Amino acid sequence: MSLTSDPPVRPPAETGPADGPKADSPKAEDHAALKVVPLRHPWRWVAVVATAVLLAQFLNGLVTNPGWEWDVFARFITTETILHAVWVTLQLTFYGTVIGFALGIVLAFMRMSSSPFLKAVSYAYIWAFRSIPLIVQLLFWFNLAYLYKELQFGIPFGPGFFSFDTMNLVGAMSAAVLGLALHQAAYAAEIVRGGILAVDSGQSEAAAALGIPRLRQLRRIVLPQAMRSILPNAANEIISLFKGTSIVSVMAIGELFYQVQVVYGRNGRVVPLLMVATAWYILLTSVLSVLQYYVERHYAKGAVR
Repeated sequence: MSLTSDPPVRPPAETGPADGPKADSPKAEDHAALKVVPLRHPWRWVAVVATAVLLAQFLNGLVTNPGWEWDVFARFITTETILHAVWVTLQLTFYGTVIGFALGIVLAFMRMSSSPFLKAVSYAYIWAFRSIPLIVQLLFWFNLAYLYKELQFGIPFGPGFFSFDTMNLVGAMSAAVLGLALHQAAYAAEIVRGGILAVDSGQSEAAAALGIPRLRQLRRIVLPQAMRSILPNAANEIISLFKGTSIVSVMAIGELFYQVQVVYGRNGRVVPLLMVATAWYILLTSVLSVLQYYVERHYAKGAVR
């Protein structure tokens, strides 16, 4: 009887080079005789066929249905009026994004501040501008001159040194940019705050232990890592803002959707003109999505291999 705890050793004839069955053993022959049958997915193929049929029918309708009036679409897709409207839409998106995210970053750091007053101000701003519909905000800024005839700068609650006439200061385009940017800032603040909170606090603690200044910690350690969380949500907000610029049509600004409405109001070709706007929205959204991909890949260095 063995007095050790070692497992019994199998005879050499039953083992192979890697402690498995030998090639000429009965067990190895049984394994070789087994037939491998792949797992069947019949319902997956049914879904593929059904989807392909529906897609083919949709594409066939796009090509053969005369109601789409593709000749009218081709005639207006690159007209000077439409191209100018696209440029106005891009301007609104650019200014709304830059000003909105610049203010949003400030609000995010105010929200994370140790000062209760700054926290309260930031929270109140975010709460208010996320609660009020965008169209109401735009109309409010567009009618600012109704409430304030002029804006004065000087000593608080005292005499003013110089003033501006709000009727001439805030026009339709300025009111649109202001409304879009202030609305965007409330969402940008939460996106930036969420990205920063996603970074492990140990990163900042380790940097502080090494004596790295706080601003440099933020710029070189925290923000590059936070960008991986910020970018997808930020890109979604920018694309939403780009499409949301159509709401400024209530202010008679010649952006893409408003200009399309003007054109089909004259010639009655509603569907092809709506397709003109749709095509430009899809094209520019695709460009933004490609830019998002490359920016995300840049900030994913060191995290994705």
